[in-house]
Amino acid sequence: MTEGKFKETEIGLIPEDWELKTFSDIVDIIGGGTPKTKIEEYWNGQIPWLSVVDFNNDFRTVNETEKTITELGLNNSSTKILEKGELIISARGTVGAIAQVGRDMAFNQSCYGLRAKHSISNNDFMYYLLKYSLNILKQSTHGSTFDTITKTTFDLLKVPFPPISEQPIIAKILSDLDKKIEINQKMNQTLEEIGQAIFKQWFVHFEFPNEEGKPYKSSSGEMVDSELGEIPKGWEVGTLGEIVDNFDSKRIPLSGRERESIKGKYPYYGATSIMDYVDDYIFDGIHILMAEDGSVMDKNERPVLQYVWGKFWVNNHTHVLKGKNGFSDEHIYLLLKNTNVNHLVTGAVQLKINQKNMNSLKIIIPDLNTLKIFSNIISPLFSKYRILSEETITLSKIRDSLLPKLMSGKIRVDKSKNGA
Repeated sequence: MTEGKFKETEIGLIPEDWELKTFSDIVDIIGGGTPKTKIEEYWNGQIPWLSVVDFNNDFRTVNETEKTITELGLNNSSTKILEKGELIISARGTVGAIAQVGRDMAFNQSCYGLRAKHSISNNDFMYYLLKYSLNILKQSTHGSTFDTITKTTFDLLKVPFPPISEQPIIAKILSDLDKKIEINQKMNQTLEEIGQAIFKQWFVHFEFPNEEGKPYKSSSGEMVDSELGEIPKGWEVGTLGEIVDNFDSKRIPLSGRERESIKGKYPYYGATSIMDYVDDYIFDGIHILMAEDGSVMDKNERPVLQYVWGKFWVNNHTHVLKGKNGFSDEHIYLLLKNTNVNHLVTGAVQLKINQKNMNSLKIIIPDLNTLKIFSNIISPLFSKYRILSEETITLSKIRDSLLPKLMSGKIRVDKSKNGA
């Protein structure tokens, strides 16, 4: 990487051999559309039809869509086709979510498609330039009820723009990091899916290994009646409160102003995600966070959970749990992932799962030996999960640090390595 001379522009210093351009100078802006929903022949075809619900901020590319349309629907609407590698940005609602399409697909009017003008720009580079400019772009949005992006927005957004020979090299540096991050995330999805599959085999279908190593239930293992249906002989029905320690009393909520004054490296968790980072922590080690109020269930009526570890702070909108009496933290996580909690929820406007209702949740309690064997099998999966997650955090920090430096020209790349 190299450095060069700079020149003054209206957005600040940029490299002497770069230009100042608007986004509309360097991309073709394409509007989307929706086929008439009442005409069945327009829907459920072979053409992916993308809307903002299909964006996944964990991944750079979007490959699958919730809905599809037919050729007839495409030809009888204003929707257009974006080709693989071209960009999509949400224009309403969740403004500024961006992705590259991983295959040819149509899209609706709540998004804009962006196609690099190939004589001067590169789609991969444009993805990162747009990501870098996102904060400026959001400041340029307008609208009364929802913030929106219009075609005029792209006329107003001015960006530093390198020669096309330099663009693929910049993009590759960032893309290589993103590819590794995406691989890690997909591996973690697979690890969790494996854990879920084993859990269901053992504790839903009761096909854990018997003393001969054969599936218990299908090998005529003895089953007995219980209030939760048939369960293996020797197992019991209990409550969640019997198998978890609850640390809600240690939670300390912090206002936005308070968090602003103690910025640091430790995550501050809310009901569904990390909300901030602070300079102190309350908890240390593996814990399960279960949303207490707000968004407490997913679409399948399962609880909203976070599997967390290390040093962290928690507000008062999520329960803080650890397994006990032979139940590992990972077992608790998988158990709750497979449990319907709709009957525990109170509140019409603000949904809530209070501690009393949570603790009363009926669960199946296996024998200690089965719990121990299961824990020994699951533990390495989640250990690998944590390692990959930590690596992803490090890679993300490197990418996020390089992005503004590469996009502003503060770090220059060696153009002689183009195509290497």
